[in-house]
Amino acid sequence: MTDGHNATVVRRRVVVAGRVHGVGFRLSCARRAQALGVAGSVSNRPDGTVEAVFEGEPAAVEAMVAWCRQGPPMAHVAGVDVYEEAPAGLRQFAVV
Repeated sequence: MTDGHNATVVRRRVVVAGRVHGVGFRLSCARRAQALGVAGSVSNRPDGTVEAVFEGEPAAVEAMVAWCRQGPPMAHVAGVDVYEEAPAGLRQFAVV
């Protein structure tokens, strides 16, 4: 998928473990993604992890994956699993 600038769109799904619930992770993630022009979503999972999907230009998506390895100031990230997926044509970012 390309836009008028021949930019490739990539998609990554990440699962972030650690102290990531109740620390502003989802809202901080959404703000950063929107600032970078990345589409997707972020949600808390019942097992205590956070799952996020990022879709956009490769550099912006990789910046979001890198951000997840740190998270917001109150978070303590213990691990991040990253999965490469086929882009789905997402256009906005949502906190779920």
